[in-house]
Amino acid sequence: MRQGLMRQNLLNRYERSEDGRVIVDVTTTQIEDLYNDFDKNTPFARRDLDPELGEYLIDCVRELRRAPFLIRFSLARPPDAQGWSRVCQSVAGYFLYLVDKEREKVLRLFRRSAILSGIGISILFLSVTVNQGLDSDSPVVVKVIAEGLTVAAWVSLWEAFAVFLVEWPPHRKHIRLLERIATAGLRLRAQAVG
Repeated sequence: MRQGLMRQNLLNRYERSEDGRVIVDVTTTQIEDLYNDFDKNTPFARRDLDPELGEYLIDCVRELRRAPFLIRFSLARPPDAQGWSRVCQSVAGYFLYLVDKEREKVLRLFRRSAILSGIGISILFLSVTVNQGLDSDSPVVVKVIAEGLTVAAWVSLWEAFAVFLVEWPPHRKHIRLLERIATAGLRLRAQAVG
């Protein structure tokens, strides 16, 4: 109950649109302020969004959880139709780029998991073979090595399964969040900044 009340208080900090969606507001002077300014010679449509803006949007949407939202840009000097179209394309492009980067991380996790599975299964077969060849007269060192192989096999297999149980779900959740931002409705509002 208390958590639900805290969440409602959190959502009350945001304005709502006519259709009830939460408004994530970005207020600035001009559209150029939305972009990373590492290269002044590149047209702003091709620049990355400012990383701080990206983090701000990610934090806001994470805070909203599943609540429907839209992103409103309140600008003192609003762009023309072509400029606004570029902003819309840039926001979608930037977050879809982040989705691709996150998917690359997931592929690396799966690759590591597959390698660890292969190693673990190989060691496990070796362990079973060695353990079957042991008898009560086998030297203690050989028995310790056989047990060590069994432990190493299970450690490797557990690490491979941990990717699916522990590491993959947060990446999947983050990808969904980035996709929500990339496909979010965008609005423009002319407003005095200051």
